[in-house]
Amino acid sequence: MIDKSPADAWSQLQAGNRRFIEGTPQHPRQDAERRAETETTQAPVAAIFGCSDSRLAAEIIFDLGLGDAFVIRNAGQVISESVLGSIEYAVAVLHVPLLLVLGHDRCGAVRAAIDATAPDSDRLPPHIADLIAPILPAVRRVAGESADPAQVDAGEVGREHLHDTVGELLRRSELTAQAVADGELAIVGANYRLSDGTVVPDLVVGNA
Repeated sequence: MIDKSPADAWSQLQAGNRRFIEGTPQHPRQDAERRAETETTQAPVAAIFGCSDSRLAAEIIFDLGLGDAFVIRNAGQVISESVLGSIEYAVAVLHVPLLLVLGHDRCGAVRAAIDATAPDSDRLPPHIADLIAPILPAVRRVAGESADPAQVDAGEVGREHLHDTVGELLRRSELTAQAVADGELAIVGANYRLSDGTVVPDLVVGNA
């Protein structure tokens, strides 16, 4: 059984984000007592899959504490086998009611994917090229016939990629898709605005 519904979990994250935006964080559950409480067990309210960008620290922007969030991060929040395994662990073992997939503006991985489509672009190191490959379909859809990366709307690419990421997750993880179908899990795709700290939801799958 889960302690919170998906909607309750999303409300908790939104409330924490409002405190962060307003400059009134409570820094909850970050003391020695909480450390002791979570020494042998964890019951996070949500899993957060986001970009590794140093400005996107989940516990800070949602004003959370120890044991509150199961956080998975890589550059550009791209689906991989390790990400899928981590998400399935959060869903099947930790029974999180909410998965937040979190992108952001001015993303370096998105920018690299856009720039890589230029005819005269420099060859990227192989692991970086592999990392940004899942973002390229979003770039191509947004760019259309444009061959000039400077004319491509990076924000729109980021939003398209966010939708692609959620869609790929549901296609590749039957366990996660079933949890959503059963009403045990909701997925929220959102973007973080670096300028003011606001998390803006863009899509919701399930009842959040």
